[in-house]
Amino acid sequence: MYRTTSHSKYSLKAHIVFIPKYRKKVLVGQVGIYIRDQIRQICSKLDIIIESGKVSEDHVHLFLSYPPKLSISKIVQQIKGTSSYKIMLKNRILQNKHWGRSFWARGYLVVSSGNITDKIIKKYIDQQAGEDIKHGSIETD
Repeated sequence: MYRTTSHSKYSLKAHIVFIPKYRKKVLVGQVGIYIRDQIRQICSKLDIIIESGKVSEDHVHLFLSYPPKLSISKIVQQIKGTSSYKIMLKNRILQNKHWGRSFWARGYLVVSSGNITDKIIKKYIDQQAGEDIKHGSIETD
């Protein structure tokens, strides 16, 4: 299903995985519920649809549909930054377990998703009329 803005039609989806600092198993009970609720609020504010997601004890999986105005890095920055700040303010015990100011580990995994394969897209483009612009195929004077 395509989503639309005033100037675009899109279907951008990504699978994102990230972990708490030191991969500690802290995303359980009230902490897990709080993180889940924070992620929902952040995504709602950014016009991101959570297609699927899980808050496991030591990692988070998100399958998101996002608008083209946002980059993946900005999405992850908003989700991790905001939720980290809020959970650390709310929970003193976590402040001691996660010394420093961040709740989440630095990195993340992202995999893009779509309904068609690269091969199908290339075949479709190859069938279109016009000049070929593959790398190395344009001759300049």
